[in-house]
Amino acid sequence: MAELSTLARPYARAAFSYARDAKKLDDWGRQLAVLASVYQHEKVRSLIASPSLTASAQAKVVTDVCGKEVSKPVGNFVELLAENKRLPLLPEISRLFDQLKLGHEKAVDVELTTAMALDESTEKKLAKALTEKLARKVNIHTVVDQSLMAGAIIKAGDLVIDGSMRGRLEKLAKAINS
Repeated sequence: MAELSTLARPYARAAFSYARDAKKLDDWGRQLAVLASVYQHEKVRSLIASPSLTASAQAKVVTDVCGKEVSKPVGNFVELLAENKRLPLLPEISRLFDQLKLGHEKAVDVELTTAMALDESTEKKLAKALTEKLARKVNIHTVVDQSLMAGAIIKAGDLVIDGSMRGRLEKLAKAINS
């Protein structure tokens, strides 16, 4: 994983710089996600693995599957990746691009796992509190997991706040057993 990140980082930074300067961060992020998804499809990978395909033909296969979802500049980027035999890095490039974008926007993705669905006002209050605590814009992605019994688990990057009943019971069990 570290090696993939090391190889993908310069490409992600270059794509990010271009997209930022062109004021098209959202477009590039969306297009890179589509490309990463397409590349991960087994049939696409087996198609472009053919030794008879040139780099340009490999890039064309990937961009053709995406159709009009990929702009000309992003298509050129894919061709560059193909020429440098870096198409397998597309998923990692997309992931790193998203990280750079979040850092630039001073935003953080937060995964909120709750025992039951929250109403919109409660979710907004939580988002506001997290925005103040983290000093960043918060993008909340909610997941319902009834095994928590009650409460919630909040994950924002390396920060994990476990306020679930299941988490409290596990802590209590550890304390009793030690």
